[in-house]
Amino acid sequence: MQNDHSESLLVHFRRIEALRAEALELVSINLSSRQLCDLELLLNRGFYPLSGYMNQDEYLSVLETMHLPDGTVWPMPIYLDIPDSLATSLKQGQRVALNDQEGFLLAILTIEQIWKPQKKLEASSVYGTEDSSGHPGIRHLFDRVGSSCLGGSLEGVSLPIHYDFRHLRLSPSETVRIFTMNGWRRVLGFHTDDYLHCAHREMVINAAREASAAIFLQPVADLTDPGALNYYTQIRCYQAFTGKFPPNMIQLGLTPFASRKAGPKEALWQAIMRKNFGCSHFMVAEDHADPLTGSSQEKRFYPYGQAQELVASFSHKTGIEMVPQRNMGYDRKQNRYIVLEENPSEDVANISSRELQRKLIEGEDIPTWFSYPEIVDELQCSFPPRSKQGFTIFLTGYSGSGKSTIAKVLLVKFMEMCDRPVTLLDGDIVRKNLSSELSFSREHRNLNITRIGFVASEITKNGGIALCAPIAPYEESRQANRELISSYGGYIEVYVATPLEVCEMRDRKGLYAKARAGKVKGVTGITDPYIPPSNPELTIDTSDITPMEAVQEIMLYLEEQGYIV
Repeated sequence: MQNDHSESLLVHFRRIEALRAEALELVSINLSSRQLCDLELLLNRGFYPLSGYMNQDEYLSVLETMHLPDGTVWPMPIYLDIPDSLATSLKQGQRVALNDQEGFLLAILTIEQIWKPQKKLEASSVYGTEDSSGHPGIRHLFDRVGSSCLGGSLEGVSLPIHYDFRHLRLSPSETVRIFTMNGWRRVLGFHTDDYLHCAHREMVINAAREASAAIFLQPVADLTDPGALNYYTQIRCYQAFTGKFPPNMIQLGLTPFASRKAGPKEALWQAIMRKNFGCSHFMVAEDHADPLTGSSQEKRFYPYGQAQELVASFSHKTGIEMVPQRNMGYDRKQNRYIVLEENPSEDVANISSRELQRKLIEGEDIPTWFSYPEIVDELQCSFPPRSKQGFTIFLTGYSGSGKSTIAKVLLVKFMEMCDRPVTLLDGDIVRKNLSSELSFSREHRNLNITRIGFVASEITKNGGIALCAPIAPYEESRQANRELISSYGGYIEVYVATPLEVCEMRDRKGLYAKARAGKVKGVTGITDPYIPPSNPELTIDTSDITPMEAVQEIMLYLEEQGYIV
């Protein structure tokens, strides 16, 4: 899968119409987000020397030797995985249309081979273990990668369409042209998916000094959720960050990169990619591409420093030099940043990512030695104080436990405050309007809760208050909602733990009596189980307290946590 570096995989514009006409008669494959990232880097030559997807011999050569069959260094398998059901309908020599998730044609693949990946071998070779329990890349490989693969050459019709920050989405040919126009022959590549602050500027300048090079900052453009505010904030922070460097020293560009979190081998892969983008040097962290980056040394997945050693050992073959990333800290006595490994000091100040987020959410000042005011202002967009965040209150418990009444009282209290828009998503109302076709099977109950969670996440994302009051008997769907909604704002799970016998005594709907008489099925607590929440923020029993008293407990918690002032 190789050809000349100067040849683009995008066809001449006069051939595009012919390919589009041909594609109307072809089998089409709509690519996943990860597959779209890989395809874009194949088409724009970020994955040079690959000119298509690997066949089985190339795949095995990469796994066993970290080289393509012709001897070129390449540490990461790149193939198009598909389900077996599709593979059985295809044959060698067939042409297939590759589309984005909306069905827009991007490329046509000529199938040279249909083959099976050796997932256990791939896991042990790329990731160093077959154990998927602690590694997201291995879990993805085993659980989500298809069981068949296509190898073959590509004719590109269009790069995936991006509407965000288009001027920053630079191809290798564009970055090389910019570097040449700037007179840069030595360029230090810096890959990141983290927020950057004052210490990072000192670290990057220190590394550039060491390499006598200009800087190419190429963060990951990960827009899996088009409505994710954090993504836009992060890119604007990168723009503000590059503005803190002297003129003609740094270039910012975005890469559509699907990380495997493969540690040393991913660091080598990224170094080769930066070479393709025109860099002469690449900065590598001691825990580069580790899925546990930011944890203590003892908890990191790959040996500390191994990524730097691997990239350095291949520099004579890849043509790109490794520059070690040296972490910086702020020395309070000297009032300046220092390289931590060279200057051990008890007076070094730092703020972790988690501590920074806490300070932002709680409205605390961020010291100017840590970050620039422009970046802090941008961060406040994604991490506003809790008093300005949207949040969801998710009440769960038996029918008749009092959760719907509590939710209605909360609705009134929040409407009186007129602080944020508020929406009530009561279990019965949702069943009637969103989930009327669903049964009361476990699968359909979880789907109903997932739908409630999606609506609540949109309300939370947009700064409103969502009040949810379904039975929600199963932990898996409740946890999925917690994970989704917490990424946009507050999530407060309230377990209304009123005992079943009390709920039966109330039995306002007559459900329990009908269930006991065998007239209805699917009644939680009688014919179906209820799994109590494992770690709710609040537990309330309405056996001997009024709805108003229950609401008072919730309001006191919200005040304590800073959601209301």
